[in-house]
Amino acid sequence: MTSTTTTRLSENEIRPQELMSEQQRRFANDIARLHEHLGRFVKVACPACGGKDSHFEWEKYKLSYVSCANCRTIYINPRPPPDVLEHYYKSSENYAYWNDVIFPASEDVRREKLFKPRAERLIDICRRHGGEGGTLLEVGAGFGTFGQEVTKRGFFKRFIAVEPTPDLASTCRKRGLEVLESPIEKVTLPDASVDVIASFEVVEHLFDPSAILQKAARLLKPSGLMVVSVPSCSGFDVQLLREKSSSVDVEHLNYFSPESLGQLFKRSGFDTIEVQTPGKLDAELVRNKILAGEYVAPDPFLKTVLIDRWDELGGAFQDFLAANRLSSHLWLVARKQ
Repeated sequence: MTSTTTTRLSENEIRPQELMSEQQRRFANDIARLHEHLGRFVKVACPACGGKDSHFEWEKYKLSYVSCANCRTIYINPRPPPDVLEHYYKSSENYAYWNDVIFPASEDVRREKLFKPRAERLIDICRRHGGEGGTLLEVGAGFGTFGQEVTKRGFFKRFIAVEPTPDLASTCRKRGLEVLESPIEKVTLPDASVDVIASFEVVEHLFDPSAILQKAARLLKPSGLMVVSVPSCSGFDVQLLREKSSSVDVEHLNYFSPESLGQLFKRSGFDTIEVQTPGKLDAELVRNKILAGEYVAPDPFLKTVLIDRWDELGGAFQDFLAANRLSSHLWLVARKQ
């Protein structure tokens, strides 16, 4: 199994501070356009278990985040309907800026510290659980760096990138990837034609996450694997920072725990076979909020670890979070029933 002790990563390496003020300006424009549709937002049941009882957790971006009384999934409710979400992504100034500026500026670091380890982790999972060779489909291929890395390793015979955002789909094509520019729900591949489906930081964006899993179950061959990563509501930085967490985003409609994500997969025709939380940034994200004066360490112990003895203890503390399913970066591996 891939080691949880990984190459150290800093937030500034993947989100260069000199570029983030412009990113925030564009993101604010996207939010303003989304607010024009607030009157069309709809109430939904819990995206994990289908429960209808919830209680208020916090408000951010004029949106209400609630917690399921049954499985404790946190989710935006009410939320934008699918057509509003589709327009949001296709017209997003923020996504265009990430594609044109931030991703290129940080790609070398992202490739070495995020995407190469991600490709190796996925291949390791497939070797251990029988997802050998065949066709890999990635839902939400983004900038295409992962697709390049997993393709060059030659483990899969075919790689298909599903990417509905036009700018990102174009970038994937320029990188030589096979691209389907469509939401996964509208992909017209034959049933039972895919061996492994991977989706990294996508499920949290979806109006109805069960729809993508049901589509995945149709596309996968019998006993095919699905691997997803999502931000976890039970992870360290979300638990402490709550609405101040950078993971709490207007685009992130759903925040699952390892247990509630497993419930969602079970309802959609999958059996969970492995859960990991290989996060690298939880401790630093909380530390940066403390240093910026946006959050006060709740007790002397955390101040000691995150501030006073950071150089000595920070890395080991992050490894502890990752190894014990306490990181907010959650991976789940499931097999089609």
